[in-house]
Amino acid sequence: MNKVFLYHGSCKIIEKPIFNFGKKYNDYGLGFYCTKNIEIAKEWACIDNQTIGFVNKYEIDLDKLTVLDLTNDKYSILNWVSILLKYRNFDLKNDFQIEARKFLIDNFYIDITKYDVIIGYRADDSYFQFTKDFINNTISIEKLSEAMRLGNLGKQVVLISQRAFKLVSFINSAIVDNEIYYTKRMARDKKARQDYQKSRIKNPYLKEKYLIDIMREYNKK
Repeated sequence: MNKVFLYHGSCKIIEKPIFNFGKKYNDYGLGFYCTKNIEIAKEWACIDNQTIGFVNKYEIDLDKLTVLDLTNDKYSILNWVSILLKYRNFDLKNDFQIEARKFLIDNFYIDITKYDVIIGYRADDSYFQFTKDFINNTISIEKLSEAMRLGNLGKQVVLISQRAFKLVSFINSAIVDNEIYYTKRMARDKKARQDYQKSRIKNPYLKEKYLIDIMREYNKK
């Protein structure tokens, strides 16, 4: 048995998550987005410093579900990027970006619809910008991997199947102090951006691999 507690930050109390409801252009499409870290969930609950937020607590047994953990070593950051490209809206401005999207989805995309639960990074705010820089061929895959660990954002756990929604149990909810946690959310994002800019300067480009290099390697096969 692998029962875990999950937390969902929101501007409302959600006792019964609704399957196939919400924004379809999230990181992994339609789903219920949670985290095992209650402090992170409290930050997610605070969209500004005025709106009241809530952290909702749930329990679920992951052993009863099929789980795709994209942070597992057998998957690469490219698998995660390809899924993001499939579901999130990217403003592709030139031929290279369009070809890069096709290349990544064709070669690294994992069909997440075969799973009940997805565990992976969260491409929020600055983290989405890091990914766009990689697609623009302005940062290396090494820099992208490093960037996703900046700010200690942690992993998100996403329920995507009807079975997962049936098995998740609501425990309780609590009001979040929006003044405190909105400030923490902004501070975390700011630090991630600052660390990202420092990391781009620290290592010489010649030792790193860019998306164009990866595409050329595949074309030689």
